[in-house]
Amino acid sequence: MSTITLIIAVPDMGLRRKIATDLCAAPMVQIISETRDLMATYTEVEEKTPMAVVISGQLAREPEFEVMRALFSALDVRWLVISDQTGGGWRDQESPWERNSDLFPISGSISGAELIERLQTVTRRSRRHGAASGAVSPARQTITNPAPPAEMADSGAFILIGASTGGVDALISVLSCFPPDCPPTFIVQHTGGGFGESLTRLLDRQCAAEVRAARDGDRIGRGQIALAAGSRAHMRLGGGRPMRITLLAGTPISGHMPSVDAMFQSAVPGASRAVAALLTGMGRDGARGLKALHDAGACTIAQDEATSTVYGMPRAAMELDAARRCLPLQKIGPEILRACAAIPPRATQRRATT
Repeated sequence: MSTITLIIAVPDMGLRRKIATDLCAAPMVQIISETRDLMATYTEVEEKTPMAVVISGQLAREPEFEVMRALFSALDVRWLVISDQTGGGWRDQESPWERNSDLFPISGSISGAELIERLQTVTRRSRRHGAASGAVSPARQTITNPAPPAEMADSGAFILIGASTGGVDALISVLSCFPPDCPPTFIVQHTGGGFGESLTRLLDRQCAAEVRAARDGDRIGRGQIALAAGSRAHMRLGGGRPMRITLLAGTPISGHMPSVDAMFQSAVPGASRAVAALLTGMGRDGARGLKALHDAGACTIAQDEATSTVYGMPRAAMELDAARRCLPLQKIGPEILRACAAIPPRATQRRATT
């Protein structure tokens, strides 16, 4: 087979050098770069388009990594994630490794020969089968947009979505169903700083509606989607039509900033015309806010365990009886649109307040 081009992304210099030394004698592997943080890795992958990246579990668990993976999905990069736990700890329910077709866990003590064999296996598979392989992430699927119900245009509904680990692919799947004139939509996606704008551009390219970064004072109307990701402020919803966004700095809520709970709670006064969905993610952010919306009369949805990369946030919502429906990912987008269409016109008289 052709030479495997490889980037090693490991903060620990000793481990990084060990991997490079183990592979240097293999003529079929060419190490084209070594990096120690995600921003440098992002730059190197974008510039040199490797076939594979060996990345530490420490870096792969950072929120920015998920966005970076999604941005480079078209390059068909294979990510070999070094487990930083012993005894197979990466297999717990809070780990995303085996739930993505481009992530492959490897032991931190893997030998050079075993690593070469692993590289040959995953890169050979990717190049031979490519997109025809059965293991295709939601971001790479072609999703047929359902026709929006005719009555949805007069419903006055708005949409709230919260997501964390695994949320990029989940958001692409859900938003791909939305028509160009979808109801006003507000999203909080957990990710670290530095990738919020990149994620906004990625989703905007994938959606018929306009996706924009949430900005204080913006008014969001039909056909517009406001995304809060990587910012140091919570997104709260104000009143009026189009609805107004307020960004408020402060301390993390439910361990996050921006917080899904903060967004959901701010929309409780307008719950009668809200449709809210809590997607895949680690932790509990969004569960209490979804419960508050549910009790105030909103239509609330949680992603099911089978299609969640990490069934943390949706599980917490189900435990609180916060979701009226628990659905697989592929059904959530169409269900959101149906629920919006079912909201009677009289509900538009109610206003959400900060």
